[in-house]
Amino acid sequence: MRKKLPIWLTIAIAMIAFAAGFIIDRHYGNTSSRPDVSDPKVKAILDLISEEYVDTMNFDELMERSIPSILRGLDPHTSYFDAQNSKITRNHPDGVIPDIGVVLIIFNDTIHVECIVPAGPSDIAGILPGDCIVKIDGKPTTDIKKTSGEIFKLLSGPNGSKVTLSVQRHGYPKILDFTVTRNRIIKKTLDSYYLIDRNIGYIKVNQFERKTYNEFVQALTQLKAQGAKRFLIDLRGNGGGYMEIAVLMANEFLPAGQPIVSIHSRHKKYERPYKSDGKGGFQDAEVAVLIDEYSASASEIFAGALQDNDRALIVGRRSFGKGLVQNDFILPDSSIIRLAVARYYTPSGRCIQKNYKYHETSFYDDELLERFKHGELYNKDSLRIDKSQVFTTRHGRTVYGGGGIIPDIFVARDTAGITNYYIDVENAGLLQRFAFTYCEKNRATLERMSDYKQFLRTTPIDNDIIKEFAEFAAANGIVPRWYYINKSRDLILTKIKAIIAHDIFGPEGYSAIVNRNDNTVQTALKALNHHKAVFPITE
Repeated sequence: MRKKLPIWLTIAIAMIAFAAGFIIDRHYGNTSSRPDVSDPKVKAILDLISEEYVDTMNFDELMERSIPSILRGLDPHTSYFDAQNSKITRNHPDGVIPDIGVVLIIFNDTIHVECIVPAGPSDIAGILPGDCIVKIDGKPTTDIKKTSGEIFKLLSGPNGSKVTLSVQRHGYPKILDFTVTRNRIIKKTLDSYYLIDRNIGYIKVNQFERKTYNEFVQALTQLKAQGAKRFLIDLRGNGGGYMEIAVLMANEFLPAGQPIVSIHSRHKKYERPYKSDGKGGFQDAEVAVLIDEYSASASEIFAGALQDNDRALIVGRRSFGKGLVQNDFILPDSSIIRLAVARYYTPSGRCIQKNYKYHETSFYDDELLERFKHGELYNKDSLRIDKSQVFTTRHGRTVYGGGGIIPDIFVARDTAGITNYYIDVENAGLLQRFAFTYCEKNRATLERMSDYKQFLRTTPIDNDIIKEFAEFAAANGIVPRWYYINKSRDLILTKIKAIIAHDIFGPEGYSAIVNRNDNTVQTALKALNHHKAVFPITE
């Protein structure tokens, strides 16, 4: 006679059946009754483990390890937070970046660096956006339970403590090790804003958090008071955030009654259209929006809304392609399942979610790398466009769905000045280290300057900086190769001066210096100055 199932086994069966039901429903569209928690096959498997397996199992731990694997069969963004990590996640204050000054995206088993706080601990060490973290303090990330709470715990620590990150960098074969000195950072969701031209305001938005809309409107208002009539909104590297914030921001530029985004799901309760209310204060301003391959989610909602309404000129490279809407579901033990419940669609009807294959996580994780290999980031003709998904903007322009926002004006990734020498010093973090060393040596003089413009006028001559940097790099193991140093001269000088300006004068100083030689920014400025962004945009 079969023994009665213990309570823990009954609960385990229910959890497995419940999670399995998600997969069945996701793959086959089953809308019938919930899965039977007494399914004989599931019960038999757990019975066998309990009675016949070679080791005694802790079924609580087994279930915690199993749930992420089950959810992985749904989509790349559905995730699970156990009770301990969900508490950290819920209590994580908006805008407070983990102590190393970096924002991460976790796609299943891969930890990607989404963006870096300028002049923050990771920036100083030499970490770059797009890096994949493969080890933390020597421990392979394959051995780490990858939830945001777990990673947060590993990367956080007291000010002044250190953590070593080993990263894989696109286009570089070796694993790179960086020692990051922790220093807790309160990060604004707007990196910088300033008057970039006589009547053009520049705003760099790094996230869509709860406070972003207020910061955004404040920046727009201040720039308008300084004379800005046109705006350049930089969403490059912005991985998204709250959809509602993107809606509010787009509303500032649209007349009443215009669609911003719509949500569609097999469940009516999630479906909702969002339209502009006509109360936005910048409906007459000419606007250009910058995007790249790391612009995702809420960034794509904002850019798609303005593009489909022919309200803004989109400049840069194809965006990431995340069109899933997620909700957090708190389970009885306070753990959380972050589940994709709907898709969002731009005003023209596009879903910009790129393709993914169930159970093939590497297919999704490697998609950005494939863009590099395919040449899409360097050549407009290499853009992969799904010609079967053709849509029309409000005033008749053709746009495409199925894989990110395709810009109106393509700007290739800038490779000018990139040499093996530059790659070596950047990968070693020497540009950042030299700049901060320079700041410490000259801080008294630098802090007497009024702004970054005075710094640029009075900085030592470029030849002296290049020579001093080459000596610094040589002392840190990078042999001077002057042919390549001279080819990378402008790139090296721009990066060093920008880091110094950020340290002394703040983020506006950094952006102002970098943007002078930024092809995407300069292309957008040229388009704005030639009034290519006058509503309605027709080309």
